[in-house]
Amino acid sequence: MRKILAAIILTLAMQSAWAIEIGSAKKQGLVGEANSGYLAAVVSPASADVKALIASVNAKRKAEFERAANKTNTTVQQVSNRFYELAIQRTAAGNYYQDGSGRWKKK
Repeated sequence: MRKILAAIILTLAMQSAWAIEIGSAKKQGLVGEANSGYLAAVVSPASADVKALIASVNAKRKAEFERAANKTNTTVQQVSNRFYELAIQRTAAGNYYQDGSGRWKKK
């Protein structure tokens, strides 16, 4: 479990490279943390810019989840689930996240 946590912390640190775009989109309520561990559109249909942001962020997350799973001898699902738990904790007030049943909630 410590290895998973360390790998997730590294992933969160890497997310800072996207912080301006993600932060702005989250503040506007356009995207949020999906219960899958990935970023998702809150507002549908999403604009082309939002779709591109989501695709870029999620491709990077997927690569990091796979790397962390290989490094910690766990599954991508386990890593993404733990990332989701940590992402909810780090979600700023006023931003959105999905609950376990997929409903968007404002923190």
